[in-house]
Amino acid sequence: MGWARSGLMTGLFLAALSAGCQSKMYDENKALYDENKALRDQNDRLKQQQAMAQAQPPAQPVVQAPPPPPVPESAPLPEVHPKIEQIGGLETAINKSGNTVVQLPSDVFFDSGQATLKQSAKESLGKVVSALNKKKYVSKQIIVEGHTDDQPIRVSKWASNQELSVARADAVKQYLIAHGVDQDRITTKGFGSTKPRDTDRAKNRRVEIVVMTGMSE
Repeated sequence: MGWARSGLMTGLFLAALSAGCQSKMYDENKALYDENKALRDQNDRLKQQQAMAQAQPPAQPVVQAPPPPPVPESAPLPEVHPKIEQIGGLETAINKSGNTVVQLPSDVFFDSGQATLKQSAKESLGKVVSALNKKKYVSKQIIVEGHTDDQPIRVSKWASNQELSVARADAVKQYLIAHGVDQDRITTKGFGSTKPRDTDRAKNRRVEIVVMTGMSE
């Protein structure tokens, strides 16, 4: 009886030991399975993110507009003056001092390098004379200013642009006086190329009749 009882106890112990080992193996296997599943899920998510990134169009590079070209320091900045009723059909404006300025383009009124008024320009000057003797301007002083471009004189009896600008201003003055404008109202100035009006040289070659309707310069 003793040995039978001892064998029974041994069998029960072995059975309990076997069941404990199986439970431990089950727990280890389940942990490995769960870990493997988590890795597979993470891998699937990475594949989905990669596929979505490849499906999107590539970002377009931002193209910046080129900066505006620098303005040369030597280039004159044109003055902007309000336009008024033209005198003699010529360009007329108010300058920053409030004076009325009539533009006589030298290429229209004079031959190149000359200071003699063209016959074709005298009709416009006749209209200027009529305007200067009307009530609006008849009491105003007048300055006739001569201007040239910056090209050196090569073929002319004038030694410099300065001398040519003075001669052209004087030619306009003499015409105004000869056709009825009081000579005491008129003075002349020659500036040569020192007061450019624009970057266009043709616009710088001019005579200006400045009627002192504003502050004296």
